Formats: sequence, structure tokens, C-alpha cells
Amino acid sequence: MVDIHAHILPGADDGPKTLEESMELIKQSIIEGITDIIVTPHAFSPHYDVPAKLVKEKIELLTVEINKYELPIKIHAGQEVRIQHSTGRKISEGEVLPLASSKYILIELPSEGIPLFTVPVIQEIIQLDKIPVIAHPERNRTIANNPQHLMKLIKSGAIAQITAGSVAGHFGKNIQKISLQLVDANLVHAYGSDVHSLTNRPLLFDEGLSYLEKYKRLDAVDIFLENNFRILNNSDVILLEPTEVPATKWWKLFH
Repeated sequence: MVDIHAHILPGADDGPKTLEESMELIKQSIIEGITDIIVTPHAFSPHYDVPAKLVKEKIELLTVEINKYELPIKIHAGQEVRIQHSTGRKISEGEVLPLASSKYILIELPSEGIPLFTVPVIQEIIQLDKIPVIAHPERNRTIANNPQHLMKLIKSGAIAQITAGSVAGHFGKNIQKISLQLVDANLVHAYGSDVHSLTNRPLLFDEGLSYLEKYKRLDAVDIFLENNFRILNNSDVILLEPTEVPATKWWKLFH
């Protein structure tokens, strides 16, 4: 299995601080059946901005340790890019690391809303022959209040990644419910752990998948894991026709 969203680089952002902590997360990933991790430290965020050069250096450090212990896992480069007016320019100038050197770029929205320039930036990214992947839309306040806002971004050409912890209930029942609704409406297409630590922001990769299986979203599990693999291999993802989330469902969660 492939994890396309993970903060496991030591001393890079708000993920692990030490190499030892990073290796513990890698070992946990192996236990949960993950064979490939795309590391996605924050870039161009108000709080963290990990440049591409540092990402590659930290990956080399981890890879040496992985090879030393002959661990069955591979690490690939990426970034979680906070959306800005200048995101398209930064991509075109090579300042942004796509996911595993693919056409897919992980894009983060502010947690409280969707900037007015989001759709134009998405369109600009697509004109560069890249595909924006909206990270954890279920945790964006505007989308959680009205999933139609995510529908607009998807129809503009983006795809979206749901987070394991959201599905597993780590962020609360409301986020868990909206996560299932986005899954059912075909508004999310890939799956990532967004792991930061063993405790506060744990992996929960397998736990989220188990929850989806328990509640009969078996097709979604298959599509998420296949799309993760396709992102890693720079192939086109499976896209199902999105449907509207009935207003009565999301309205009750947040009003």
C-alpha cells in the first residue's frame, strides 16, 4: 500500500523531531502494510516552509537508515503546498515538489476557508499539466459546512485526498461523518495518513480503512488504494461522477 501524505522527516516541520522518532513511524507504517511513503512536509505555509532541497536531504538520511536495517519500504519526495496567488508560478519555476515526481501536487487550503483565488490557481496548475490534490478537505470549515464548495473545486479539475484519522474518528464524530459523506458523494479520490507522530497525530492508516470496510464502503477502499498506487506511478486516477451531499445531512452536523 502507498501513503501519499505523511510528515515523517526528522526536524523538518511539525512532524517528528529526531531520526529515531522518524524511524518509529516508518516501522509502524510497515506493520500496517505500507510499502511506499510519499513524504509531504509543509511548504509555503505561515508556520512551516520546508524547501525542496532540504526535503531531498532528509530523505537521503532516512534512506540510509532504511537500507541499514533492510526495511521493506521506500520513501519518495513531495510537499504539502499551502495555496497562494503565486503557487502556479512556483510550480513552473521548479520550487515545488510534486508527489513522487508525478503530475500530482498536494495542495493545502487554510483550515477556516477557501481563498477567492483558489479556482483560478487550480486552473493555472492544470494548464501546467499538473493535477492539484486537495489535502484533507473534510477538515476545511467552509467545505464541512457545505460540501458544494468542494464540488466546485473538483469540477475545476482538482482531486481530493481524505485523511485516515478523519475516517477513524481521531478528529471527532462530526469530521468522521462528513468524511463518509464525501466518500459516498465521490468527492474524495485518494487516501493519506497525514501522520505527524505516534501519539498526537498517529498513522491510523489501517484503522481508517477498517472503518470504511466495517460500514460497507469496500469499493471506496479499493479505489483509494488503487489511486494512491496510480499517483505514485504517475498514472491517471479513477474518477467517479460526483454527486451532491443532501443538505439535510451536512446541515445537521454544523448548525
